[in-house]
Amino acid sequence: MIKLAKLNNKPEIFHSVQGEGKNMGKPSIFIRLSLCNLYCQWCDTDYTWNWEGTPFKHNYDQLPGYKKYHKEDLIELLSDEQILETVRAMNCNNIVITGGEPLAQQKDLRSLMKALKEQNPSTHIEFETNGTLKPLPEVDSLADQYNVSIKLSNSNVAIEDRIKPDAITFFANSPKANFKFVVDTNEDLLEIQELIEKYKIPRQAVYLMPQGTTVASLKQKQQWIVEICKQYNFNYTDRLHIHIWGDKRGV
Repeated sequence: MIKLAKLNNKPEIFHSVQGEGKNMGKPSIFIRLSLCNLYCQWCDTDYTWNWEGTPFKHNYDQLPGYKKYHKEDLIELLSDEQILETVRAMNCNNIVITGGEPLAQQKDLRSLMKALKEQNPSTHIEFETNGTLKPLPEVDSLADQYNVSIKLSNSNVAIEDRIKPDAITFFANSPKANFKFVVDTNEDLLEIQELIEKYKIPRQAVYLMPQGTTVASLKQKQQWIVEICKQYNFNYTDRLHIHIWGDKRGV
């Protein structure tokens, strides 16, 4: 059984377009898993980890009425067949397994990934991961793409929790991996450069994305970040779903 996040009291599986990174604009089915091994203070999927009784701080703490989540209310257990049935009805062969941190459940995902490929051999499976967990060999053999988002100090996550050299080295050497960095300030760029140099991350696999949850905040940083991409031969990525739907879940 796999632990999925819940949206409107249903498992969060939805058909949309990829909003970020290498496959931006590509029709995709998103399977959002619950649970995460990190605790980013600006996380927009805090309902996958910010449970009652945990000590983590979040930017939403300042919002009236915001409180930590009751874990049992936000997790739905699904079998492989239940997930496959939902995916079949959506008629799309690009699957994005996201979270939370999906590789936290990778042992349970092996049979699902195999079944997805058997159901449709043209299925392309992407993982959206924070780059702290090294994929198991069986998971890696079935995965087609890793969208790796290493967390920076602006996440307010302890460095020993967010920087795992063995996992980063694995992804840096994988032809399936691309790296998406969320940029807000010049300090972020310095940190990104240090990571690229230390772990020999290929520049052609690096995507810079402006931080923001509104169209206005994204536009404010676009031109500056595009110039950085031109200077260092990085790729630029926007947040397409924000431009289309705004800061909403399940789209």
